[in-house]
Amino acid sequence: MAIFEVWDIVKVPFPYTDRPVRQRRPALVVAAGEIEVAHGLLWLVMITSAENRGWPDDVGVSDLDGAGLPAPSIVRPAKIATVDTRDAQRLGTLSIVDREAVASGLRRIISVALDGSGST
Repeated sequence: MAIFEVWDIVKVPFPYTDRPVRQRRPALVVAAGEIEVAHGLLWLVMITSAENRGWPDDVGVSDLDGAGLPAPSIVRPAKIATVDTRDAQRLGTLSIVDREAVASGLRRIISVALDGSGST
């Protein structure tokens, strides 16, 4: 039985591509269900401080209380990770109004990857 759902915000040891450390930070669940039940994994995208330099497709978190976040934050769909479900702690959930913007960013990024063109 799955513990987490898509749109949950969790705290996990998020891996970095540019350094060999993991830091516990918030992330957004973008795939759970079957992958969680079958493999004990979650697919996540990074949540970072709104103070950081923006990237294309970043989405501001509009309801910090519902998300369980202490400071203004953004979802960064371009930073995807897979983590073990046992390492995740639920903080909250992404508001309905923010979900379509995140889904749109993910669709764009994934369609470019699947297309193989590498261009946007």
